[in-house]
Amino acid sequence: MNKKKKRMIMRTVILTILAAAVGYTLYSNLTKESRGSLQAGDEAPDFVLTDLSGEKHQLSDYKGKGVFLNFWGTWCEPCKEEMPHMEKMSKEYKDKGVEVLTVNVGESEFQVNKFKEQYGLTFPMTIDKTKEVQQAYGVNPLPATYMINADGEVEEIIIGGLVKEEQVRELFEKVKP
Repeated sequence: MNKKKKRMIMRTVILTILAAAVGYTLYSNLTKESRGSLQAGDEAPDFVLTDLSGEKHQLSDYKGKGVFLNFWGTWCEPCKEEMPHMEKMSKEYKDKGVEVLTVNVGESEFQVNKFKEQYGLTFPMTIDKTKEVQQAYGVNPLPATYMINADGEVEEIIIGGLVKEEQVRELFEKVKP
């Protein structure tokens, strides 16, 4: 009798967890539209964030240039792989009218600075402390890259890491004014 009771409790717990997971998945998918999801062709939501040197970056100030907008985290392995490619292309395309702007999602300045120094990065690195920009762009999971053209429209959205330099180059070319 005791074994049967334990088995019944275990089954009930497992079924409850499964039901909760299915319920959350359905809720998440059904309410996705009301949360808004950014798509290619949409105007990129404007924002103002401060970089590690205290300089403010407003997306609308970049109009007339292509923008490689990258959301990332220091703990994210694909982010670590794509950063060197982004650094190389940022130097190569700066005079061609394409800027790199990165948004770290909610980490400390210390962590981001340490990461920046470790990888020798020179492009602006901002921190979205309130995660408002992340929500405005519907970013989940990391990394996520938004290619924004000179008119301020989203040209392409890439979810996941850009592991090949050629991938990054093609994206820069796509938004070059």
